[in-house]
Amino acid sequence: MLLFTARGERDWVDGWDPEFPAGEPPEEGEGTVFVTTADGRPTYWVVAARAPGSVRYARITPGLFAGTVEVRERRSDAHATQVDVTYDLSALTPHGAAKLDDFAAGYEQEIGAWQDAIETALTKHTAPR
Repeated sequence: MLLFTARGERDWVDGWDPEFPAGEPPEEGEGTVFVTTADGRPTYWVVAARAPGSVRYARITPGLFAGTVEVRERRSDAHATQVDVTYDLSALTPHGAAKLDDFAAGYEQEIGAWQDAIETALTKHTAPR
C-alpha cells in the first residue's frame, strides 16, 4: 500500500507533490490531512480509514466535487497484487458535474496509465545500483 500513500505516489505520479499543513507525519495514519494541487485548484484529503491492504480517503476539491477514494489490494498469486480503486464523488457545481463526466469517460485509460507508471517506479526501486 506504500505506493498509494501521499508520499508513495510521489514515486509514480507526475506532478504529485502533497503538502501536509500540520507537518509531514512519520506515518500517514487515520486523520492525516494533506493537500494537492492540480490545474491551479487545491484538493484537500483526509485519511478516513486504513487497514492492512486498504486505505480510504475523503477528499474535496472546492467548487468541483467531494467524496471518497478507496484503494484495496488483492493478491492474485505469490508474486502479483491487483489493486482496486473506487471513486465515489459527488459534484458540487455544474462545472464539477462536467469535470466528473470527463473523469468517468477517461477512467479506464487513466487506470491503465497508472499500471505502466507503477511498474516503471517498481523497476527503478528494484534495479541494482
